[in-house]
Amino acid sequence: MDSTEKKFKNRVLMGQIGAAHGIQGQVRIKSHTDDPLALKKYSPFSTNRPGLEITINKARLNKTVIVASISGVADRTTAETLNGVKLYVNRDQLPETTNEDEFYQADLIGLEVKLENGDKYGTVTAIQNHGAGDVLEIRPILGPSELYMFTKRIIPEINVAEGFVTFIPPTEIEVDEEEAFEAE
Repeated sequence: MDSTEKKFKNRVLMGQIGAAHGIQGQVRIKSHTDDPLALKKYSPFSTNRPGLEITINKARLNKTVIVASISGVADRTTAETLNGVKLYVNRDQLPETTNEDEFYQADLIGLEVKLENGDKYGTVTAIQNHGAGDVLEIRPILGPSELYMFTKRIIPEINVAEGFVTFIPPTEIEVDEEEAFEAE
């Protein structure tokens, strides 16, 4: 692994810039921190755009997002160019977790996925959330990636120190014919 790969592997996604807000260059940011306003204390951020670094000057909470003023952005047109920019910090900038049930999602990427009997099933490749909860992406030893709800029933054990998660594949859901949806 070269130094560039190491640099990016150690990055943690902290938020993502959305639409411009107003005419003075403010942007909406979806924060991935427990306290959305805590995002500001990790500034400046590296981004998914080469050479672009983002510094948050001011931030306030607005419903589920923060509205922020960004250094060097003074008008709506410039703010609109930042839509979709992802904000990252190095993993070592984050506080250590205090108990074994706490972890950063980024710490799970690359962990081995084992079945209950200890057999290797695959590798964790991503954690996604499209609004209905976290989804774990697993790349099995053979075949394409698979997506599973990230629940204790499906992933009952997470052992970051030893580099694995335990996986219980969900069984097929039986559908009662009276409850099934029918397209008309």
